[in-house]
Amino acid sequence: MDWKTWYQDHLCSSQEAVQAIQSGNRVVVAHATGEPSVLLDAMVAKADHYENVEIVHMVAMGNGEYCQPQYVRNFRHNSLFLGASTRAAAAEGRADFTPVYFSEIPDLLKNYLHPNVALIQVSPPDEHGYCSLGISVDYTKPAAECADIVIAQVNQQMPRTLGDSFLHVTELDYIVETNVPVIELAPPTIGEVEKNIGKHVAQLVRDGDTLQLGIGAIPDAVLLFLKEKNDLGIHTEMFSDGVVELAEAGVITNRKKTLHKGCSVATFLMGTRRLYDYVDNNPAVAMYPVDYVNDPYVIAQNDNLVSINSCVQIDLMGQVVSTSAGLRQISGVGGQIDFVRGANMSKGGRAIMAMPSTTGKGKISKIVPFLDPGSAVTTTRNDVNYVITEYGIAQLKGKTLRQRAEALIQVAHPDFRDQLRDEYRRRFPKLF
Repeated sequence: MDWKTWYQDHLCSSQEAVQAIQSGNRVVVAHATGEPSVLLDAMVAKADHYENVEIVHMVAMGNGEYCQPQYVRNFRHNSLFLGASTRAAAAEGRADFTPVYFSEIPDLLKNYLHPNVALIQVSPPDEHGYCSLGISVDYTKPAAECADIVIAQVNQQMPRTLGDSFLHVTELDYIVETNVPVIELAPPTIGEVEKNIGKHVAQLVRDGDTLQLGIGAIPDAVLLFLKEKNDLGIHTEMFSDGVVELAEAGVITNRKKTLHKGCSVATFLMGTRRLYDYVDNNPAVAMYPVDYVNDPYVIAQNDNLVSINSCVQIDLMGQVVSTSAGLRQISGVGGQIDFVRGANMSKGGRAIMAMPSTTGKGKISKIVPFLDPGSAVTTTRNDVNYVITEYGIAQLKGKTLRQRAEALIQVAHPDFRDQLRDEYRRRFPKLF
């Protein structure tokens, strides 16, 4: 049977496709802006047909309707990274959270959380019958490869990204054709605090470096101050519109990379249509599954890898909390540890934690004497190197606990420095 015949034979409506889901199934959903919204809407519309369907995925960029209280008997979300539409369900006991490094999610799915069904979104097939997973390759491709049933939303508006991003139509059990906008993420608002942080981070970036960038105002602010750099490269779990601007300006060329020279490498993308049009069929962008992109040993093959991440709280020893506020889970570890360790192993690499010095409209310091009770340490004090706020750069690697505390107090908000110094004096009394 040729692929075109297979395609036609497996074509169906979204309502017909989700009938393959059975009560008690584990359903893995494609990640972030790659979320197949048409399939999820069809599944929720049939909620009365299901009991105890487990929905597994990372960041939900849709409305997370299956997390609503009225569906508590039908669906239970198992989050690998909580987001805005899923935090309340977890806090109220209607959803669960499973800790895992981003790089290890494919192994988790293959050996611990075997998916009965994978709900994915792909581009239309090319002349050889291959569909691209577009902006969500990450764990989505591994999930599709090990799931019992694959239901694919084939979207005319999904970009065709290159790299290890393809599935053949004969690997799809149910095919639902759509022509709907891919979820977009609007650029964040960048304030003066973020600009000052970006300026400090840019001081640590040299010509020819390869960057890992997260998402949000701080990474975008960093990009604002890199316009005078030359021959930067990208090896990152994700990137957004700011990278497009620097690539089109000739700042990002990937010429100096020691791995995948000439290509920006990522595992998923989040941004506007400008980003999606840029990556469409672009040989300068290569998408790979997350167990490759985020493998610290792969990351470390990029010389001069600069990792830029953010966090919720850091104590005077340099312990970093990024996923919780006390016992309240607010996100997930994602790729932070993967890239911190990869950067630390990279020849000439630098691992950076960048954050505003305060939260809660300036009323709460993010640099604290002690972590909030119940907080889970994300990045250990052994892994942390640079910590940057709007007040400067604290370099911690190789420093004693006393020296670390001194450096962190210097980049804390001035309103909280006296409080931090009081703890410093209690912890490190003068001996003479």
